[in-house]
Amino acid sequence: MNKIDLDGRTAIVTGGADGIGKAISERFLASGASVTMWDISQDNLDAMLAANDAGGRLIGAKVDVTDPDQVAAARDNALAAMGKVDILVCNAGVAGPAKKSWDYSYEEWRSVVNLDLDAVFVCCQSLISHMMGNGYGRIVNIASIAGKEGNPNACAYSAAKAGVIGLTKSLAKETAEAGVLINCVTPAAIRTAIFDQITQEHVDYMLSRIPMGRLGQTSEAAALVAWLASEDCSFSTGGVFDLSGGRATY
Repeated sequence: MNKIDLDGRTAIVTGGADGIGKAISERFLASGASVTMWDISQDNLDAMLAANDAGGRLIGAKVDVTDPDQVAAARDNALAAMGKVDILVCNAGVAGPAKKSWDYSYEEWRSVVNLDLDAVFVCCQSLISHMMGNGYGRIVNIASIAGKEGNPNACAYSAAKAGVIGLTKSLAKETAEAGVLINCVTPAAIRTAIFDQITQEHVDYMLSRIPMGRLGQTSEAAALVAWLASEDCSFSTGGVFDLSGGRATY
C-alpha cells in the first residue's frame, strides 16, 4: 500500500463503519489522519472501534445523516473532539428496491433520494463554512456509475447519484477560491453489504458491463478517496473520478 500523507488531518466519514466507508476510515487511519465515523449502526461502530487500536484517533458516533439536527449536533461534537475538520467523505447510502420505475412507490423513491442525495447536501452544508473559515478542506462524495448511465430497475438510486454529481460540481465552483476542493467518485459494482439489498440478476447485469470482468474492491475505492482527500490533490475540484473497471465512457 502506497502511503498518502494525511498526518495531522482530521476527517469525518459517513457510513464509515461498514463497506466502502469502513475501508476509507481504515485507509485514513493508516495515512495518519484522525477519523470520526458517522454511522447508523451502533454494532458496526463498536466492531470498528474494537478492531482498530488507533491511539485515540478513531471516534464513532451514531448519526442519522438524513436528520439535519443530528448532523449539526454530530458536527459540533466532532469539532469539540478534534478541534477542526479538514476532510469530509459523504459515503452513506442505500440501493433501494430493484423494480421498474412505474412500480416504485413515492415513499420508496423519497427514502432512497433522502439518504443518497439530500443527506449529502446536509452534510456538505454543515461543514463547508467551517472549512472555508480555515482556508482548507477536502470533500469527497461517493456517487456511482449509475449516476452517469442510469441503471435499469434502479431509478431512484440512479437519479440520486446523478444529483450527487451535479451537487458536487456546483459546490466546487462556489468554493474554488477558498481552499476547499470538492470531488466525487463514481464506482461501478463493489461488493459490500449493499449487495444484500439487490437481486442477483441486478448484480449480474452490473458485472456484465465491466470490461475488467470483476467487481471492484473496497480497498481500491479507499485508495482513490485518500488521494482526493490529500494535499496532493491540489488542482482538481468539481471532478468526477471513474472507478468502474473500464465501464465508464465519459
